[in-house]
Amino acid sequence: MKRYLASVLAGLAIALSNCAPNPEGGSASIEPSVWPQTSAPFQADAALEERVADLLSRMTIEEKVGQVIQADIGSVTPEEVREFHLGSILNGGNSAPGGDNYAPPQAWLALADAFHEASTDTRGGRLAIPVIWGTDAVHGHNNVLGATIFPHNIGLGAANDPDLIRRIGEVTALEVRVTGQDWTFAPTLAVVRDDRWGRTYESYSENSELVARYAPAMIEGLQGVHGSPEFLGEAHVLATAKHFIGDGGTERGVDQGDNRDSEAELASIHGAGYPPAIEAGALSIMASFNSWRGEKVHGHRGLLTDILVGRLGFEGFVVGDWNGHGQVQGCTPVSCAQAFNAGIDLFMAPDSWRDLHANMLSQVRSGEISMERLDEAVARILRVKIRAGLLDAPRPSQRAYAGEFERLGSPAHREVARAAVRQSLVLLKNEGGVLPLSGASRVLVAGEAADNIGQQTGGWTLNWQGEGNDNSVFPNGQSLLGGFREALEQFGGEAVFSPDGSYQTRPDAAIVVFGEMPYAEFQGDVSHLDFDSGPALDIMRRLRADGIPVVAVFLSGRPMWVNPELNAADAFVAAWLPGTEGGGVADVLIGDEAGQPRHDFTGRLSFSWPARPDQTPLNVGDPDYAPLFAYGFGGDYRTPPPHLGVLDESAAVSEDAGAGVDLVGSGRAAAGFALILEGPEGERVAATGPRASLLGGRLQAIAADRFAQEDTRRFVWNGSGSVRLEPEDGAPALAHPADRALELVYAVDAAPDGPVSLSLLCEAGCTPGIDISQGVDIAAGKGWRTARMDLSCFADSPEGLDSFEGGFAIESAAGLTLTLADARIVVPDIAAGCEF
Repeated sequence: MKRYLASVLAGLAIALSNCAPNPEGGSASIEPSVWPQTSAPFQADAALEERVADLLSRMTIEEKVGQVIQADIGSVTPEEVREFHLGSILNGGNSAPGGDNYAPPQAWLALADAFHEASTDTRGGRLAIPVIWGTDAVHGHNNVLGATIFPHNIGLGAANDPDLIRRIGEVTALEVRVTGQDWTFAPTLAVVRDDRWGRTYESYSENSELVARYAPAMIEGLQGVHGSPEFLGEAHVLATAKHFIGDGGTERGVDQGDNRDSEAELASIHGAGYPPAIEAGALSIMASFNSWRGEKVHGHRGLLTDILVGRLGFEGFVVGDWNGHGQVQGCTPVSCAQAFNAGIDLFMAPDSWRDLHANMLSQVRSGEISMERLDEAVARILRVKIRAGLLDAPRPSQRAYAGEFERLGSPAHREVARAAVRQSLVLLKNEGGVLPLSGASRVLVAGEAADNIGQQTGGWTLNWQGEGNDNSVFPNGQSLLGGFREALEQFGGEAVFSPDGSYQTRPDAAIVVFGEMPYAEFQGDVSHLDFDSGPALDIMRRLRADGIPVVAVFLSGRPMWVNPELNAADAFVAAWLPGTEGGGVADVLIGDEAGQPRHDFTGRLSFSWPARPDQTPLNVGDPDYAPLFAYGFGGDYRTPPPHLGVLDESAAVSEDAGAGVDLVGSGRAAAGFALILEGPEGERVAATGPRASLLGGRLQAIAADRFAQEDTRRFVWNGSGSVRLEPEDGAPALAHPADRALELVYAVDAAPDGPVSLSLLCEAGCTPGIDISQGVDIAAGKGWRTARMDLSCFADSPEGLDSFEGGFAIESAAGLTLTLADARIVVPDIAAGCEF
């Protein structure tokens, strides 16, 4: 963006592109007329303003600064909340009581009490201003064990039912109240224009009109209807409209990237959901990570203050995203007067809060942040706390519904979720009327995903990425397999589960469940939409060749190019990420004993479906709009989808293994690989989720931050063990491995106490390993480094790498802390050598 400064001498405007940071939070000029003029529904309230003014008059600077900072429960204690007068806490995607993502709900409520009591401790003349706790309850109270988990927003968009959205908001709010939180960071109002974005499933639609209809429905479900006695009452929580603004329109779908749309497009497309959300009484809006035309939104005064507050009439407070202020030019996570002056009222400073607090005190005292601006932000936060009743509420455990843990995943709540699953399903193909299947039939259920609740719930479930969640951590959930079994047994049929699709007795039909593995945010960004189904495609082709009718159930967070899978199936259902109620899928796919439907398909695509894997952006209304399935498409039993014929499969993306292969990216194993911790006695643990450990903590894997949240993985050896990257089915083949090199991007945080070796995983022909102890020792404490070693260094002979598929192992005999960001097979410009 360009900023324009008046030249006193010349009287001319001088354009400065990304000039030195402006502590006043200045930004490029904005044209308010392209934005709608709206207003919040709140009437002038003299008593409220008098109370806010009284509190401000009695607050110290330290107390005021504390009110505008939010810390993560993984990085702050109740005592620190008391000491620093912090006004807010959150539990990020991988934060939970005691660091246990599977902590019982009782622990959540007890911790809520502890933070509340600390914030209202009046000893020493402190003011009693309760802390407000925000949580990412984005598809139900999804961080808490046993809660009802709804379909992700992309599925809800297909349901096209604002009343359903309102009911989901009501259920979510009530379950949040059970564990003592006050506030959720939902709904997401992004209008996604490029489905390569890793947050596509957080969006209701590519169509801004649908997002605008859903925005007030979810706000009202969570907060209650403004003007009614229920508004922000005991059964409701504060909502957050996010992320303001443009997050769904970044170039190439890159998370936290740059949106280059015109201001008119920014307002009409990406801003469509905010006026109705504000009019419905939204009291919190979260700023977006992305930039708009080169300028980070967290530092954009024109958008945050002139438009959001001035033009749209927002009367709540603006909260930042996870250290998002640190991305503003000239800022760091611990110092950013620019963002505060631009309009961020509450810094989300999960692990940077302590130094940020100290620096803000200095900035207020120096005048870099004016007292007027600080008072303005504190007043906005206090108004919200008062309107929400927090200043007069007892401790969380004494509030209505608190501790009523039977409400988590209750039958009534699960029925709302099950109805949402039914309404979200989209029928893309049904050749010969294969669906519905007779409830009296024998059905082969294939695919590992069929009995995997973790996969069907996706990201933002019990942990940030949704990784490592087996069925046991969903006490109130049902897998798709469980739903099929329940439905078929009800009508005399049978579901036979065979992950690989093999069978002894011929089934009447087969259901093959497959799809994307869980991911969240930038970890889910992709370069194309070609889905790699792995063994699922072979299973479907084999069953179809046997003359068995095949029903494909596709679990995904976005539309993808699946022409081969569509060709291999007689019926194809887009099930999105349905949440914990797998029975909702069976309700529609399995009929009664006569094969008559029990529920029909009502879902319609809220995203256009690509005809090619590179066909993105693809949005209804685009010039030359030519999707495979258009926005709004969807068949049902009364009006089956048109005959598809045989689709072209030639557009499949061919990964050029000769140009390099990604093995690890942002601390996560690439598709076709798995990160494994292995002990000397053969104990093995998958290194997924925020934390994994061998028995006794001999070797630990901990998600850690580098440039973004959890974009690396830190391995801590407290004894002997190895970190192994193992190839699985679907690992890409390597061309000419002897001419390639292994590249690792890593940091050594603590020097080794013993020998360290690096080896390749080959069936035969590879050396036992290369001693890299010296290189690792030299790298200790030196920050991030990139190491390259020729693969030929690991071979016993020129043919020794013939069985190498990309796996490697790092083994340490004793203490060592090494953080790994990326690993890749590369084509070196010159020989890399054998030194680490």
